[in-house]
Amino acid sequence: MDKTSIFTPTPEHQSLRDTVRSFTETKIEPQATAYNKNEQFNLPLFRELGSLGLLGISAPEAYGGSGFDAVATVIAHEELSASDPAFCLSFLAHSMLCVNNIAVNASAEQQQKFLPKLCSGEWIGAMGMSETEAGTDVLGMKTTAVLDGDHYVLNGNKMWITNGCIDEGSTLADVVVLYARTNPVSESKAKISTFILTPDLAGFRVGQKIRDKLGMRASNTAELVLDNVRVPRQNLIGAEGESMKHMMRNLEIERVTLAAMSLGIARRCLDVMVSYAQTRKAFGKRIAEFGQIQQMVASSYAAYQAARAYVYNTALHLNLEKEGNRLDSDGVKLFATPMAKQVADCAIQVLGGNGYIGEYIVERLWRDAKLLEIGGGTIEAHQKNIMMDLIKRS
Repeated sequence: MDKTSIFTPTPEHQSLRDTVRSFTETKIEPQATAYNKNEQFNLPLFRELGSLGLLGISAPEAYGGSGFDAVATVIAHEELSASDPAFCLSFLAHSMLCVNNIAVNASAEQQQKFLPKLCSGEWIGAMGMSETEAGTDVLGMKTTAVLDGDHYVLNGNKMWITNGCIDEGSTLADVVVLYARTNPVSESKAKISTFILTPDLAGFRVGQKIRDKLGMRASNTAELVLDNVRVPRQNLIGAEGESMKHMMRNLEIERVTLAAMSLGIARRCLDVMVSYAQTRKAFGKRIAEFGQIQQMVASSYAAYQAARAYVYNTALHLNLEKEGNRLDSDGVKLFATPMAKQVADCAIQVLGGNGYIGEYIVERLWRDAKLLEIGGGTIEAHQKNIMMDLIKRS
C-alpha cells in the first residue's frame, strides 16, 4: 500500500470514489433540494444504488455484495453526504445497520435468504433498536420476545427508525433487523436478542411516519408497532441474549460511517464558502480578502482535514468481522460530528443572508449535521465510553 494514500489505499478504492462521486453529481444532486423540501424519500433512485454494488458494499460477493472493507464504506458515505446527507442516512441504515449486520452476525442460511435481494435493491432494509424511552440506553428497551413453540411472540414499539417506512403511506421496509428482550421486563438486567422481521408478519406495522424533522428530511423515519407478532424461530440471529455482541460488531462501523457523513458535509460547505468568498464583494473588495473570512475558512479546512485523517485511519484498521475498536470508532464520531456542524455554521456566516436561505444549500447541511451528534450514540455517550476504555487500557 502506498503510505501517502490513506484516503484511497488501492486502485479499487479510487474507482469506487470516482463511481460514487459521478453518481452523486449526476443523479443525487439534481433531486436533493426538492426531496428534502417535500420530506420525501426517493425510493426509485435509492434502488439504483444496487446496480452500483453499494447496497451490499460490505456483504460477501457470494450473496450479491461487493465484499469491500471499512475504508470503502467511508468513501461511499463521504461522497454521498457531500450532496444529500438525508439520502446517505437511508443508505447507511440499509447497508450498514441491516445488510452488514446480517452479513456479519447471521447464519449462512439467513444470509442466503435475505442478502441477495437486499444487495440488489429489490428489498429495502432497516434496523429497529431505539424506543421512545430507550435510545442510547439500549438496555432500557421494553419490546419483548416470548418463545411460544416454534415462534417468538413480539410486543412493543420502536421509534426513530430510519427506513422504517419506505413511502408516504404505511409500507414497511422489506427486512428489519430488530432487537427485543427475551427475558421479562421485571428483571433488572435485559437479555437482548436479535430477530429478522418482514412485512408479511401479522401485527407488524408502521405506527407513523415522523414528519417535520429539523433535518435529514429526505430520509424516512418511522415508528414501528409490534402487536403479538409471531416471528419464526429460524429468524432469530444467533442465540438468545447475543445481541450485545451483534451490536458491538455493528455499532463500530455505524459510528465510523456517521463520522464519514460529517466529512462530506464539511467538504461541501468548504467548497461553497470558498467559491462564494471569491465572488462576493463588500466595501469594494472580495470578502476573501478580509481576515475574519480567512479565519473561518482556514480553521474549517484544518478541522476537516484533521477529522478526515482520523476517520480514514480508523477505518483502515477496522475489522468488520469482530468488535474491539470502540475507542476510536467513538472517537471519530465524537470529533467529526461537531466539526461538521461548526463548518456548516461558518459557511452560513461567510454567506451572510444568502447562507440562511435554501438556494446555497449550507443551511440544509447545517440542519442535517445536527442529527449526527445524536444518532448512533450521542456525543455524551462517546465521552463516557472513551473514558472507560482509556481506564481499561491504563
